[in-house]
Amino acid sequence: MMLYRKNDAVLDFDLAKVIEQSRDNPVFYVQYGHARAHSIFRNAREEVVPDLPEDAAARTVYLASASVERLTDPAELDLLKRLALFPRMIEAAAAAHEPHRIAFYLYDLASEFHALWTRGRDLPYLRFIINNDAEITKARLAMVQGVALVLASGLAILGVHAPDEMR
Repeated sequence: MMLYRKNDAVLDFDLAKVIEQSRDNPVFYVQYGHARAHSIFRNAREEVVPDLPEDAAARTVYLASASVERLTDPAELDLLKRLALFPRMIEAAAAAHEPHRIAFYLYDLASEFHALWTRGRDLPYLRFIINNDAEITKARLAMVQGVALVLASGLAILGVHAPDEMR
């Protein structure tokens, strides 16, 4: 929570917000994004892709052949663009000695990811798992894998645990 403030901003510590499990708690919200990604992987294994590896490195190799050109929705493209910004954002945050940039980025990434997941609930063709289309499912799982890796990496930089599930 403290890293979610600029170094020149006044710290207004709100204990209720720190323990709250909602979007208003940026740590919970980002961790929930990581856990949601792993939930998607578990569901994909059950429904469409039984050979999807559980191990992150093996899953990355498995998804490397995904047809990501099938991702055409503007929200999917925006999420991919945000993922691509991660290395430069880390470099800029380090050069400026501003770790809050990482926290802000992770929150924005988690927000876009959660919003895309929610759109899939309302518009079935945007779901991450499409039972009768293994190729689009694999492409979307590759995108989700990118989100999971970036959230985990960013949280690790900040010294925060990235849980695979939250109860």
